[in-house]
Amino acid sequence: MFQDDDNRTYVVVINHEEQYSIWPADRDLPAGWKQSGPTGSKAECLAHIKEVWTDMRPLSLRKHMAAHP
Repeated sequence: MFQDDDNRTYVVVINHEEQYSIWPADRDLPAGWKQSGPTGSKAECLAHIKEVWTDMRPLSLRKHMAAHP
């Protein structure tokens, strides 16, 4: 588990369902995730996610709901 007071550098990542997370910048990205945002402190990365991830529903659900109003 990541500590709130750590000094690591993180990267914002996104998966195929357009769900965001952070990942330590010095580690290889896990399968199915790609970089999608800044690299910085944990707080900076989480602030970016809070700003851009306004609809928490997975992409597949959003598409389904749009096709079946």
